[in-house]
Amino acid sequence: MKTHHRRLRVQAGLAVVMALAAAPVGATVWSSTATRAMSFEGAAQHGLLAAGEPVHVVVSLRLRNGDDLNRFTTALLRPGSPSYGRFLSARQFLDRYAPTQAQADAVAAHLRSAGFVNVDIAANRLLVSADGTAGTVRKAFNTELASFELDGRRGYANLRDAQVPGRLKGVVLSVLGLQTMDRFSSQARIAPQAPAVQATKRGFNPTEFPKLYGLNSTPTASQTTVGIITQGDMSQTVADLHQFESQNALPTINPMIVNIGNASSDTSGTIEWDLDSQDIQAMAGGSLQDMIFYTANTLSNANITSAYNRAVSDNTAKLINVSLGECETSAQSDGTMAADDQIFQTAIAQGQIFSVSSGDSGSHECRALFKYRGNAKQSYPASSPYVVAVGGTSVYADANGNWSSETAWSGSGGGPSTIESQPSWQNGVVSGSARGVPDVALAADPSTGAVIVYKGGSQQVGGTSLASPLFVGMWARFESANGNGLVFPNPGLYQYLPANGNLIHDVTSGSNGGFNPYTAGSGWDYVTGFGSPVGDALGGFVGSHSGF
Repeated sequence: MKTHHRRLRVQAGLAVVMALAAAPVGATVWSSTATRAMSFEGAAQHGLLAAGEPVHVVVSLRLRNGDDLNRFTTALLRPGSPSYGRFLSARQFLDRYAPTQAQADAVAAHLRSAGFVNVDIAANRLLVSADGTAGTVRKAFNTELASFELDGRRGYANLRDAQVPGRLKGVVLSVLGLQTMDRFSSQARIAPQAPAVQATKRGFNPTEFPKLYGLNSTPTASQTTVGIITQGDMSQTVADLHQFESQNALPTINPMIVNIGNASSDTSGTIEWDLDSQDIQAMAGGSLQDMIFYTANTLSNANITSAYNRAVSDNTAKLINVSLGECETSAQSDGTMAADDQIFQTAIAQGQIFSVSSGDSGSHECRALFKYRGNAKQSYPASSPYVVAVGGTSVYADANGNWSSETAWSGSGGGPSTIESQPSWQNGVVSGSARGVPDVALAADPSTGAVIVYKGGSQQVGGTSLASPLFVGMWARFESANGNGLVFPNPGLYQYLPANGNLIHDVTSGSNGGFNPYTAGSGWDYVTGFGSPVGDALGGFVGSHSGF
């Protein structure tokens, strides 16, 4: 999405729309949620949505005993604690921290009374989804939806904070699906034609990456299941995966496809899901216990959040790859950040790990929306403190395919979050008080990207949506070697990597682009994090040191 702030163009009738938006509905006492009114600056407003306009919503319910969950996840990750590494089962999480059945039923009843249909409560009761209209949104959440246009992109958004009746205060956290101006976007990038000065750059068959990153003796990930967040029709992706396996003499994996909502025929994201699946399998040594596609029918925040939650409520995949991102300000505004952070924390409590690409817009994921105003902002969910954020590099091999050198890739997302607070494990390593992105980095530059099978042919692709799957494949091997008992890795990475340089390729040259770009340097930095892992060395260390 490429949009820029402009001076507000006032449309005829806007005053009437705003008056409607401010009007109370009945005598109900309303309570605001984390879904805020969209800022109008720079957008042309085209009036209210027709009352019958279809709208799909996902209501996020607040966790119970949140303070206790914080204490539990802290102890879970702390070596020496009685709770260290003692993950909760999905059933245990449901009993201790999930919203109660009565709370979920009350939300479902409220939606039905407002006219919503197809009301569905998620298995872990964190989400309640439903289909309705702009009219039912007004009745259920006391806000109007209006149509907007920003630099040629059309969408709708709520004119006032989404609210719920007072009886649901403290139960409903946010309401997703009320803003469509900035959806998640996949980030796979086709390699450009390299100019002569870049003649030493080349793409890699995904099967070359394990050797390139020093995975020569670590066992395959044959005991570990991975999930991939996807969208659309996966038929071509599965066919491409099987062709990739055949061409490279790899074992056949038959991915399980879990559709969230109605199946979609959209194939626009095929190259992204090809990149994810082929590189995970290759980096995993060719074998996995299973691969699961958690497949949304659109890239809307509501549907992607539902995909995250299904992966967590199933509690089957040990690692979940997310090669998606959006401006963190947008994720905060529509309530996505509040909903997703709960889901990611739940994953940590259950022993699951989300790996997320840091973005391909350099230091400022939101530059399309804010045109370099104020502080640079990061990509979400990479900026969540409950995920591993993976940045990007340009990587070079010697004549034998071994790692030779690595520099920062100019598109690597990275910088301090303007919203998420710094987690304790970054204290003393990352300056300031904000969550720093990324944590580590791997190959992302399209010029040194992956040569994958795409629609039966060959295509060289890059982006940090290559880097994250590479991390997932590598860490899945570590999990298999350790009985799938490793905890969320970030605390251990920040504890041990600064003093153990043999575990990491410290990337010290290059920078990312955008507003206020950052430069790679010695140690952790806002472009490549600690740098790229040295596979066997890190895997052996992880298996013999507490904290992982």
